Amino acid sequence: VPIVVGVIIASATEVSFCAAGFLSAMGSNLTFQSRNVLSKFVMQSEDVKKMDYVSLLGVVTAVSAALAVPLALVFEGSSAPGAFRALSARGGIDAVVLAGKTLFYASVCFQLYQQLSFSVLERVSPVTHSVGNSLKRVVIIAASVIVFRNPVSATNIAGTALAIAGVVWYGRVKKK
Repeated sequence: VPIVVGVIIASATEVSFCAAGFLSAMGSNLTFQSRNVLSKFVMQSEDVKKMDYVSLLGVVTAVSAALAVPLALVFEGSSAPGAFRALSARGGIDAVVLAGKTLFYASVCFQLYQQLSFSVLERVSPVTHSVGNSLKRVVIIAASVIVFRNPVSATNIAGTALAIAGVVWYGRVKKK
């Protein structure tokens, strides 16, 4: 609880805070943590053929793509031509090449992130994995403060400190 409350406090005072974005992030957290619990169950289950994390990641990625691609085409497909035209109009950028390179690099980075995430999940409990994922958000906020020189309020500092203290407290309780 202190970790989640700390992240909420630290996030809510961000300059670019948006309630819809925050609620979307919370929905994302819920689905990713549900995926982690289900994945850990599959990795350890005696009833289901045991899968290592690489095989399981492959299955999850394929199912996710099968579900997401049609939805992306339905909801975003009509805006793609306009976006490519707007990119091409700015400085003669070849939008298809730019989008392809960007998509490739983003895909490689996300795949590596997912492999690391499943590798960690194979070794720890879903709760520990979720705690680490929550701490990741605090690190992102701290990095944005350093890199982008975002103004920091006392509320940001208090929320970040609460989240970090929650992680430390969780670690101590887990050891006992």
